[in-house]
Amino acid sequence: MKAKGSLTIKRHKKILKMARGYRGARHRQYRRAKEAVLHAGQSAFAGRRLRRRNFRSLWIRRINAALTPYQISYSRFIKILKESGIELDRKILAQLALEEPETFKKIVEAAKGRSASGKER
Repeated sequence: MKAKGSLTIKRHKKILKMARGYRGARHRQYRRAKEAVLHAGQSAFAGRRLRRRNFRSLWIRRINAALTPYQISYSRFIKILKESGIELDRKILAQLALEEPETFKKIVEAAKGRSASGKER
């Protein structure tokens, strides 16, 4: 015979524990809690994807803002970096632009210099 009472109670307790802090029936009733926890997991998964997207766009905006004094667009700058073989990702570039403007300036000048020498050929 299958012992299901204790296992069911354990499973229910686990879900109800995960649903702590939810409002109304969602933290008291197993069926409602189970659904709420399931949807919370889906939202958390989507939120992690969204966070990455948001950070990437933030880095792009910061880099673009830092490039304004040098009269170069973001897309052109990224193209020049790729062509010149400077492998810095957007996160690092944004951090440099924000925290170390002198270093960022040197990178921009190096990229500009390499693109100018590439045009002459």
